[in-house]
Amino acid sequence: MTRKKGFTLVELLVVVLILGALAAIAVPRIIGGATNAKINACKTNVDLINSQIEMYYATRGSWPSQLPDVASDPNYFPDGEPNCPFGSAYILNGTTHRVSDHAH
Repeated sequence: MTRKKGFTLVELLVVVLILGALAAIAVPRIIGGATNAKINACKTNVDLINSQIEMYYATRGSWPSQLPDVASDPNYFPDGEPNCPFGSAYILNGTTHRVSDHAH
């Protein structure tokens, strides 16, 4: 009897199971990496806004009364106001004159 060349059903199932296991490991890591990148971008934006608030105070001698006073000024943000990657708004604390970290 001659035997035909090819894969058996069992061999194909083993390959599919291995690929499924690899995907189950890789997909959550990829998704988690994107979330961590957004969190880090948000923290960087908060640090940048706070440093520009300090620059505003050093230049004008007074603290901004609201965040758009600094964020909409092209002297402080020539590329436009930074936005949170998660879509939430940055809020200026009138007591500390800082934007606090978001709870992402």
